[in-house]
Amino acid sequence: KIPLAQVAQISYGKGPNTINRENVSRLIVVSANVADRDLGSVVEEIQAKVKEKVQLPSGYFIQYGGQFESEQRASQNLLVFGTLALIVIAVLMYFAVKSISATVMIMLNLPLALTGGIFSVALGGGILSVASMVGFITLFGVATRNGLLLVDNYNNKLAQGMPLKQVIIEGSTERLVAILMTALTSALGMVPLVIGTGAGKEILQPLAIVVLGGLFTSTALTLLVLPALYAQFGRFFISKPINPGISPEDLNSSFKSGSVVGQ
Repeated sequence: KIPLAQVAQISYGKGPNTINRENVSRLIVVSANVADRDLGSVVEEIQAKVKEKVQLPSGYFIQYGGQFESEQRASQNLLVFGTLALIVIAVLMYFAVKSISATVMIMLNLPLALTGGIFSVALGGGILSVASMVGFITLFGVATRNGLLLVDNYNNKLAQGMPLKQVIIEGSTERLVAILMTALTSALGMVPLVIGTGAGKEILQPLAIVVLGGLFTSTALTLLVLPALYAQFGRFFISKPINPGISPEDLNSSFKSGSVVGQ
């Protein structure tokens, strides 16, 4: 028998109660909860402090996980799916109006909506969260819907041979109530989320703020910018009437030549 003292030095001290491992590496978890601040800015501040004051021994590294990692992954997914949503919306708009120029004009409503959304985010502290990004994607559909209502009505009236100036005046007047009412009902639905103080407001409030700000600018600027653009370029959208009908002169000529058959 060999005494333990001959092969090892015995001492008493404190060691870890548990040893965690991840990917065959030892793991030390340092966790914290965030209150009254957004998670992204807190993690950025922690990263700056750690980089400035902490020097890790060789073989050690820091990984920021948990909810922060989940938010980063969700942001990347939203960026991909948001791009796909834009493409699908553009394709659907083209099939609706059958014109690339008109489709581009409708899609120009997106920057008008984004302006209000970005401004509302800036007023709310300048924090772009996952919920805010969902709000921007929601605005895409609202903005293009308003543009489609106007442009489609303009095209129908222009196809009937109506003068361009009259097309814009009557087309805008007819769609004004529909656009304002849909925007108003959507905005009123977001007000409780904006002023709410209960649990979960940190998730729903950023979304509602973005949608509310985007609805305001999208609705107001669409009714001003889109008619002006159509006044400049609307004459290029339709080269001839889609359904001009039969004039009285053509009808008389048809009767004389016997080309009109009664039913």
